Amino acid sequence: MDSDKVRVVVVGGGTAGWMAAAALARLLPGQCQVHLIESEAIGVVGVGEATLPHIRAFNERLGISEKDFMARTRATFKLGIEFRDWGRIGDSYIHPFGTFGRGGGAIDFHHYWSRLKNEGAELPPLDDLSYACALAREGRFDHPGRDREQLSSTFGYAYQFDALLFAPYLRSLAEEMGALRTEGIVVDVERDVESGLIRAVTLEDGQRIAGDLFIDCSGFRSLLLGQTLGEPFEDWSKWLPTDRAVAMPCRTRTAVTPYTSAIAMRAGWRWRIPLQHRTGNGYVYASGFVSDDDARRALEEAVEGEPIAEPRLLRFKAGRRRRSWVGNCVAIGLASGFLEPLESTSIYLVQQAITALIELFPERDASDADRDEFNRIIDLEYDRIRDFLILHYHATTRDDSPFWNYVRTMPIPDSLAEKLALWRRRARVVKYREGVFLDASWIAVYLGQGIVPEGWDPRADMAGSAELAEAVAALRGDIARDVGTRPDHRAFLERYCPMEAAA
Repeated sequence: MDSDKVRVVVVGGGTAGWMAAAALARLLPGQCQVHLIESEAIGVVGVGEATLPHIRAFNERLGISEKDFMARTRATFKLGIEFRDWGRIGDSYIHPFGTFGRGGGAIDFHHYWSRLKNEGAELPPLDDLSYACALAREGRFDHPGRDREQLSSTFGYAYQFDALLFAPYLRSLAEEMGALRTEGIVVDVERDVESGLIRAVTLEDGQRIAGDLFIDCSGFRSLLLGQTLGEPFEDWSKWLPTDRAVAMPCRTRTAVTPYTSAIAMRAGWRWRIPLQHRTGNGYVYASGFVSDDDARRALEEAVEGEPIAEPRLLRFKAGRRRRSWVGNCVAIGLASGFLEPLESTSIYLVQQAITALIELFPERDASDADRDEFNRIIDLEYDRIRDFLILHYHATTRDDSPFWNYVRTMPIPDSLAEKLALWRRRARVVKYREGVFLDASWIAVYLGQGIVPEGWDPRADMAGSAELAEAVAALRGDIARDVGTRPDHRAFLERYCPMEAAA
């Protein structure tokens, strides 16, 4: 091993471990040597993955071909997330990866929409006024247009793929780029007596692996950061009470939709993630409001096709470690924290941690300034996603079960209360320079779940009501016509990236 390079030891494989290993090996080849330890005897939380558009940039930086990646992981395209029965039973809306309206102008489109709504105008569904939503509802897909004047340029997309195939795919890339892998279970962690830094880990077979920087990708166990270094965990279950999930894939008998579905249930919600070869299903629920057996039965009754595996139970708790980088240990993924999969943020959080680590990559000894900045970035990401997730539960009129009564009436963080107040007052979306969810995301949930603001940007009053209504109708027609020319999602997949046989 090159003695001039920082020795990076990644404890744990799976999606987080191999994303970290591949990125470091690819982007910092002259600065570090990556050594990943994993055991096939330890399972991974791989129930099917839905992602956010940011993964495309990550893949591009690693030199990954989209066609190859999608074929190898049996992926489909994802234009957004459909929410059913959240604001009230019978409602349905899509959180799109794109804008509402044409995506330009000094005043955001939703201010005009809010004004017309308050004036009692007959308006089309908000989904009809977003290119991404309309494309998703029609079950069609095409790559976004490159000309910003085109309506087809106003959306982005992500992927839905088989998580059990993604990690091996990344492993092959990482090893090609020089990352080392050792099969084994860590049974002991050696620390420096004076500094408390981690010096090495010992495996079950007695092998000792030393390092300068340790990345904890050990999942919920948080073997290094939590168990060894004792970093406290901040429990957010009072706001996000769902703490279990039962997952079960099935054969796809319905359309392969270019979106993920989140269908509200009596004690949580159910996911539907369509892949090329199967559909992932799961029920995320609060164990304080429904038993495991009843949750399993509810999922079995709801799935749309023939099950191809037995239901699998997962346990978790919402929250994060107080710090994600302590000493020479950086926790990434579940070892750092967990926010339920409602908005598909798990891989995004892994990606952001890797990006921040690369930008702040230490020499032999990390500085406090680097650690503090990394922890600030990660804390901010978790905190803002937390507020967005809480909004989905709290912004409801449902009172049909104890679970929905609880989340509807529970106290919420001050940071979310401030956002809601600004929205209700004048349709204002709090803007941040950092954080994953932009205006359209918040607007989709606010309006999709029935929170119509009382006011709007006063500049939206400059146009006449009839003129605005005509413009909205014209926009709806333009979107519908353009979307109607795009290919069927399944047909696009079969032409562009037909799945390879799984290993």
